[in-house]
Amino acid sequence: MSDFWSWFIIIIVAINLLGCAGLLLWNNQISPEEAAKETTGHSFDGIQERNAPLPRWWLFLFIGTLIFACVYLVLYPGLGKFPGVLNWSSTLQYEKEVALVARQTDPLFEQFGKVPVDELIEYPEALAVGGRLFANNCAICHGSDARGAKGYPNLADDDWLYGGEPKQIIASIAQGRTGMMPPMAAAIGNTDKAVRDMAIYVQSLSRPDLANDADKAAAIERAKPKFAVCAACHGQEGKGNQAMGAPDLTDTTWLYGPRLEDIETTIREGRKGEMPKHENLLSKEKIHVIAAYVYSLSNKSAP
Repeated sequence: MSDFWSWFIIIIVAINLLGCAGLLLWNNQISPEEAAKETTGHSFDGIQERNAPLPRWWLFLFIGTLIFACVYLVLYPGLGKFPGVLNWSSTLQYEKEVALVARQTDPLFEQFGKVPVDELIEYPEALAVGGRLFANNCAICHGSDARGAKGYPNLADDDWLYGGEPKQIIASIAQGRTGMMPPMAAAIGNTDKAVRDMAIYVQSLSRPDLANDADKAAAIERAKPKFAVCAACHGQEGKGNQAMGAPDLTDTTWLYGPRLEDIETTIREGRKGEMPKHENLLSKEKIHVIAAYVYSLSNKSAP
């Protein structure tokens, strides 16, 4: 947090404390004439509000809370670069707890890091740790069951955009991935009909039965020559290219949906997906353990 916001909060708190103190002082200073009145003059439904002073014990309780708040603010402000007299802040406390956990768990991760990923999947305790790391760092995008969602790959099947071998999985986690499908409408004719024809052709790569429909068969024939502009990434047969992260269009796995409308949107508007890198967030050993967990999801030999 910047110094501006630290001072902003400190000033707001100080103003509130001074306001409460002033309110108490103001209410405590009543003229003799006002003090002599039995009621305040307020009446509701026949009920009169009496002019009884605040009990002393109650007044001192308010004063005590103000004193406590001032002392607490000096000792434990916990605001940005102002840790207080006792040198405490939530950030420092968090860093201490993280360091404590690291000292306790680093030896375990060092042991796991020495075991190759394809062997580590035979260790149930390593997979349990990897599952917890996955839940904390990866589940927000890929889901708690790692089956992904629209735009987020399913990690529990055997279909991989960038490869499913241990080294490739580690590279994806550590360095991240950026995939981009550019808008292709202009390259294939820039008309709704041309986009629809290409969407049907792409759909037919995994569904040959579409050719049995006369209208769709005609669309496939019209789009087939134009697929050459797509083959630069997806290959002439549409089987994709893991080096580029270009998906295989001949299987039944669809990152953004298998409907004709979904495919048309992809062709017309393009797609962009990003897997953030975690090498600055997690240690090499923790990435190694997560990779083993992810690898185990599609490896049937894992326990």
